[in-house]
Amino acid sequence: FGREGKPIKAKTRNQKRMVEVCEVNDIVFALGPAGTGKTYTAVAIAVRALKNKLVKKIVLTRPAVEAGENLGFLPGDLKEKVDPYLRPLYDALDDMLPMEKLNFFMENRVIEIAPLAFMRGRTLDNAYIILDEAQNASPLQLKMFLTRLGPSAKCIITGDLSQIDLPGHQKSGLRQAVEKLEDVDGIAVINLTTEDVVRHRLVKEIIKAYEQIEAEERARKERKKAEQNADKEELIETKPDWQPAKPGQS
Repeated sequence: FGREGKPIKAKTRNQKRMVEVCEVNDIVFALGPAGTGKTYTAVAIAVRALKNKLVKKIVLTRPAVEAGENLGFLPGDLKEKVDPYLRPLYDALDDMLPMEKLNFFMENRVIEIAPLAFMRGRTLDNAYIILDEAQNASPLQLKMFLTRLGPSAKCIITGDLSQIDLPGHQKSGLRQAVEKLEDVDGIAVINLTTEDVVRHRLVKEIIKAYEQIEAEERARKERKKAEQNADKEELIETKPDWQPAKPGQS
């Protein structure tokens, strides 16, 4: 139950699977588009574990890199800088815990919300840890995060590989981590889809439309690459085997 006794439960088949998978695995990657309830479900799972005294604390974190912004270029003190990035985590918690209890937990560091960079050098044990928006973590950042886990820690990593906001050509660590770790015992991957969208009914259609645009763009790039490779092969085939003799050579 959340605030004011409101029951909180999984609303879709994949959200239910996410809950089940988290019960039997220590690390779970929850992937899917916006609006599928990845973050909300993850926070609900962690809060339930805390209420049932399965863990002593919750740590919620996000990369503080979105839409090309960097903390170093934002005005204000640290809290003012990071709060906008962490707001979705606050919102989920606010829906599940009475305000006075949430404030107590945060003041006593039972629940901690911090940017991903602040995890470096720590060991997080007897805790439920959630890394949200993990598609915006670099490979080194994700490795750093995953190696923070103590013996009694559990972890949910959420992300959407179609919404990578890393600058330039920087690679997302999430894709690499899923590919390398999904077959490791104790690690699971759950994929949510547009069928799991629980926001406004039009959000599902909007996501589908943009997925179509992205698919067409990928196909266009693949065709262009194939044409370029074909042109190179044709150039090699038509290149003469002989070279004209240099002056003074017989």
